[in-house]
Amino acid sequence: MSELTLTKIRLAHGRWEGRVSGPVGSAKPDIQVRHLDQLVDEVELTEGSKPGQWDIVVTVPIWALSDGIQTFVVLDGRNDTKLGEFTLIAGDAAADNLRAEVDLLRAELDMLKRAFRRHCRDTSAPHGG
Repeated sequence: MSELTLTKIRLAHGRWEGRVSGPVGSAKPDIQVRHLDQLVDEVELTEGSKPGQWDIVVTVPIWALSDGIQTFVVLDGRNDTKLGEFTLIAGDAAADNLRAEVDLLRAELDMLKRAFRRHCRDTSAPHGG
């Protein structure tokens, strides 16, 4: 089990940014990023603004950009524990995934509308008194 936690900050300009937090006074962590079990080389880890924090920047490698869903796993290299992941979706898979998400949101909205109408109907019925 790792004592480290990973927090996403953002993905912009081909660079994923996050923050690794650990016990104050601990040594600089050994962070690894893997995609399809290949080690990603361009991982920068710098000391953060607070003790026990490090800023991580992962430059997304060009070889990893392709159609479909690409997942990058961030690991604590000292004990091979997964700290988190980030995912990129591109090409036709992105369109299919977005359509599926919109369909799911529509179904959930319809369910909420039915429940709300039922609630309004049930609470507006006259009560015997």
